[in-house]
Amino acid sequence: MDGTSISVGPVFFAALAALAVLGAGVVGWARLGPGRAVLSASARAAVQLAAVSAIIVVVLRSWWSAAAFIVVMYVVAAFTSARRISPRRTGWVTVLPIGLAVVPALGLLIATRALPRTPLAVLPTAGILIGGAMTATGLAGRRALDELRLRHGEYEAALALGFVNRDAALEVCRPAAGEALIPALDQTRTVGLVTLPGAFVGVLLGGAGPVQAGATQLLILVALLAAEAVAIAVTVALVARGRLGER
Repeated sequence: MDGTSISVGPVFFAALAALAVLGAGVVGWARLGPGRAVLSASARAAVQLAAVSAIIVVVLRSWWSAAAFIVVMYVVAAFTSARRISPRRTGWVTVLPIGLAVVPALGLLIATRALPRTPLAVLPTAGILIGGAMTATGLAGRRALDELRLRHGEYEAALALGFVNRDAALEVCRPAAGEALIPALDQTRTVGLVTLPGAFVGVLLGGAGPVQAGATQLLILVALLAAEAVAIAVTVALVARGRLGER
């Protein structure tokens, strides 16, 4: 094993189990929620990554298989966001903010050739953008609906002043939902100072120089920021129109 690779063996699995148990224990002790959620999420991640590791080489062999895998990621992301926002059937609407966020951003990267037109480059980039849009959609939807419930009196007052339903809802929920962009903003502002994100490290480990790695990471971060902004804006609009969640 060289100095840049991780050895998968008994020590690796022991450390993984210890971290999962520690996280679950703290969540339970601090009454932050069910500790088993940390254990189940960790176990699920292990199973899913093992499966992906087994099939990724096959997926990357052609554009058809890579595109199919991207569609699967998109569907899972929309389903996950829908579960976080609303148990009702309207949850399927989350396909809109995620799709409208990812397709233009990824399409621009490919069309301008800023991103190499290969499955090896497009697939992981699509995954990053879909994952960011999923998180932003879920956070924005929950914050918007929570704000409308907590400040229902202000919503009713706006209606009494002559606001239409959509505008009244936007006045109440838009600022809180906008906070869903804070994690992406913080990540972009502090990159290189607080964290060295995966794309930067991955390009370095692949043999490229620091400048190439920095350029790749910058491209990903700005694309992710744009995608999340679109996802949040569309999610808030859907909530305000009563198309997503319960009001």
